[in-house]
Order: sequence, then C-alpha cells, then structure tokens
Amino acid sequence: VITVTLREGQPEYPAENGPLDILYEDEALIALDKPAGVLMHPSSARGTDTLANYLAGYFASTGQACLVHPVSRLDRDTFGVVLVAKNAHAHAAMQKIMLSGGVEKVYQASVFGGPEQDSGRLDYPIYRPDPMRMQRAVGPQGQAAVTDYQVLARGDGMSLLELYPRTGRTHQLRLHCLTAGFPILGDPQYCTEASQAYSDALSLPWQQLCAVRLSFPHPITGQMIRLQSRQVVWWES
Repeated sequence: VITVTLREGQPEYPAENGPLDILYEDEALIALDKPAGVLMHPSSARGTDTLANYLAGYFASTGQACLVHPVSRLDRDTFGVVLVAKNAHAHAAMQKIMLSGGVEKVYQASVFGGPEQDSGRLDYPIYRPDPMRMQRAVGPQGQAAVTDYQVLARGDGMSLLELYPRTGRTHQLRLHCLTAGFPILGDPQYCTEASQAYSDALSLPWQQLCAVRLSFPHPITGQMIRLQSRQVVWWES
C-alpha cells in the first residue's frame, strides 16, 4: 500500500458560504453549474462572493483539505459547466489532457441574425490591444483562434447556435460571433448597435452563452466523464 499526502495549504482569499450547483464530485475533481453574474475567482477589484470563495467554504465545511484549481473558466456572465481540480496533481494531469485535445467543450448561444450556412468554421486570430484591459480584438498579429459552429434553429431576427471552440482564447466565442456578423444576444461588450437594441428590447440581463457540455477522460482512472448543464440560453422561435 502506497499512501501519498498532497498538502495544499490555505487559500489567500476568505472562505464563504454560497450557493453551489454541483454536477459531479470525487476525490480529485468537482464540476459546477456556474450561474451568470458570478466571477470564477477573486481579483484585485473584488475579493469576495466568487465561485472560488464559495468552493473554499464548501471544502472547509465538508472537511476537505483542498484548494481551488480551475481547469475550465467562464467569463462572469457566461454560465454553465466549469471544472475544478482539488489538488495540484489532478490539475497538472488535466492540463496535459487539455493540451492533447482530450477535453471537448460545447457551448450554446442565442445570436442576433445568424450565419448563412448551417455549419462552418470561424477562424480569426485574437490579440489584446491594451495590456491594462481585458477586452480582446481580431487582427493578423493575434494568436490563432478557431471555432466550429452548427445552427440548431432559426427564428425572427435571431438564431440558436452550438459552438465548438478548437482553441481556448479569452473571449473567443463572443468575439468570433461578433466578427462573423452575428453577435451574441445580451453581450454589452462585443455587440453592434442593432444587436444591443434587440437585446435591450428583450430585457436580456446578460450574454446568452452557456457551456452546455464538457467531456474528458478522468485524470486518475481514465474513465470518460460527460457533464451536462441544467441551464439553457434564452430562445423564442
């Protein structure tokens, strides 16, 4: 019998009690259905009321000596499945799986207008114009960024898409949809005047982008894990 103790220390941010919708949990990983409006982890501007604070509180209340190691991340107002490793070993193993293309992410989005073709690829390099700001832009000087899409439905002035990111650039899906001419509804940052007006008329509180499915081999057992969000984007045919 070989026993290994993984010492994780203490988080640098406060542990807090907060709502967590747990989709999956074992000794190495925990997956959550993140709501819109919640940050993944504390920043210099905000140190409380984030998913990491709530997880630290959950780990403390359940007697788990774990830290929060995000494997997948979502913007504050993007909702759906996020995966977190409970220790550095599991996190490093998951990073290797991700780099080898072993993690499949599927998103759904309600967009203004829609693509002409029912399926296709969006290939626009992404860069950060201002290092002091989070906003990204498309340009030839950027890093390669590729998204495949499939139209699930078309409605009056909008479409429902399934998006398959083949790279993981910050704001990739939001920026790709805007650049291709069909910005995501409810997105106040990557939008056009027309899409913003359409979103305002619907009183959409946040961008209609959901991480609906996440599939990967477990880093310890190798078993395939398939996770499904319980949330949906706004849609009216």
